[in-house]
Amino acid sequence: MTVRSDNPRALIRYGLVGLALTVVAMWGLYQIRDVLLLIYVAALVAIGLSPLVASIERLRRGRRRRLPRWAAILAIYVAMIGVIVVIGMLVVPPLLTQAREFGTELPSLLQRGQQWLIDRGILLQQISVREAVEQSPIGGGDVVKRIVDTIWGFVGGVFGLLTILILAFYLLVDSDALVRTFIRLFPRGGRARVVDACQSVATKVSAWLAGQLLLAGIIGSTAALGLWLLGVPYFYVLALIAGIGEMIPVVGPLLAAVPAIAVALSVSPSTALFVALFFLAQQQVENHVLVPKVMERQVGVSAVVVIIALLVGGSLLGIVGAILAVPTAAILQVIFQELVPEATSE
Repeated sequence: MTVRSDNPRALIRYGLVGLALTVVAMWGLYQIRDVLLLIYVAALVAIGLSPLVASIERLRRGRRRRLPRWAAILAIYVAMIGVIVVIGMLVVPPLLTQAREFGTELPSLLQRGQQWLIDRGILLQQISVREAVEQSPIGGGDVVKRIVDTIWGFVGGVFGLLTILILAFYLLVDSDALVRTFIRLFPRGGRARVVDACQSVATKVSAWLAGQLLLAGIIGSTAALGLWLLGVPYFYVLALIAGIGEMIPVVGPLLAAVPAIAVALSVSPSTALFVALFFLAQQQVENHVLVPKVMERQVGVSAVVVIIALLVGGSLLGIVGAILAVPTAAILQVIFQELVPEATSE
């Protein structure tokens, strides 16, 4: 059905109908924004792992048949689970030991700290941990509620992660069919460019994952060296936590510094202070030097774009937005590079 251009009422009517449909569609997308974000994250994981899956898939099983795609994906997942189990075996026992020792030393540490404040006229009298909790703005009842909310949020995060991994598995299994279906949405003359763009996106997202692992290795290695020089016990475990925290932009390094400072506090307050300064300096170098330069080299996105993407992503979606900022910027860069030559040639 066509609309005559000389009928202004019809144009207005169809314009209003189109606007209403657009508003309804945007409202519907907003209502399912959490689901769409989960699907997008799963798609990024699938895209990032696709080159590795293709490499494993090409391995010969015997002499005649290739390794099935599902087996290649399963091998990657098993390797990931194995790494997580090994990390847990390395991290959890020493952390439990340190937590018990720190809990034992906490009253004396609190007493010495309060006495230092009293001697300088900052604090009038010593208070216990219970009194500090009761006098805090959040109060005792709110503390319990926040603990429950935190545990519930952690459980929800675990289920969300499992959903992402399962969805990414099926996206990888059906990736060829999905790509062919997507390419058919474009005219025949432009399908070759779409294929090239899809391959470029897969390469950039995979490079982003590799860049994240590289950054984690750099932060973990430097943290191990720094904590060892400062005489902090269990420095290898704390460095491993720092490397894992590097995978979470902005707040990850800060959260990873907490157990290191707590362990250093069991040694001496001065050691804890030096550890805090070390992690602060490391985070500044990581945020302003390592992340922009590594991502520029790995993904091909300029340092300025990386910093702006991290700021915008963190402002819009918090931690999740900061994590997705760089790969999203890389995808938008590919789309821009494909659209601009066509627009300028006309």
